[in-house]
Amino acid sequence: MPNVTVSDGDCISSIAADNGFYWETIWNHAQNSDLKQKRKDPNILFPGDVVFVPDKTLKKESKAAGQKYKFVKKNNVVTLRLKLTNDFKARNGVKYTLQVGNLTLKGSTDGSGILEKKIPVDATEATLLTDEDAYTLAIGSLAPIEEKTGVQHRLQNLGYLGDDTLGTITPATTAAIKQFQTDQKLTADGNLTDETRNKIKQAHGC
Repeated sequence: MPNVTVSDGDCISSIAADNGFYWETIWNHAQNSDLKQKRKDPNILFPGDVVFVPDKTLKKESKAAGQKYKFVKKNNVVTLRLKLTNDFKARNGVKYTLQVGNLTLKGSTDGSGILEKKIPVDATEATLLTDEDAYTLAIGSLAPIEEKTGVQHRLQNLGYLGDDTLGTITPATTAAIKQFQTDQKLTADGNLTDETRNKIKQAHGC
C-alpha cells in the first residue's frame, strides 16, 4: 500500500480508519518510527508529513460448521478533550452542548475546566455552545508546536492572536508572542525560544 501524505485535518486515527486499521497499528509500525519521534502526538500531524500504511493481512478463524457466530468491530471513535479557561483560570462546572454532525452531546466541565466526549473518528468540525459563548472547532487541524503555524494556532486559541495563522511570523504574531511572554513573566522580546514554545504548549494543554 502506498504512503499517505498528510493533508489539513488528517491525524493517525483518521488515516487508520480510512485504510481499515486501528490507529495503534499505524502509529506503532516500525516504518513510522521517525514520524513518531518527530511529532510525539498521533493526533497532531502537519500537512506534508508522510505516514506509512502497511498492506492488510488476512485473518483466519476456525469455527465449526452449522453454527452462528458474531464478529464485533471496534467503534471508530476518538476522544475530544478540551479545557475551558478564562485568563488561564479553569472554567469549572460550565454547562455545554457539543454538536458533531448529527450528534448532540451535553455535559459540564469538570473541576479543571475539562470536557471529554467520544466523537466519530472522521469528524472534522464541531460546535461548542455554552450560556456565555459559542465556538467552532476545527478538529484535527492543530499543527505541531514545532511549526510556526502550530505556535499561531495555540496563541489564537488562547486569545492572543486573530486569524493570522498562515505560518509566517508577522508583526501581529510577534506582538502576540510578546504579550504572552509578558503574562508568563518571560523576557518579552517576541523571539520563539524553546522556553517560549514550551510555555505556550503548557498553557494550551497540548
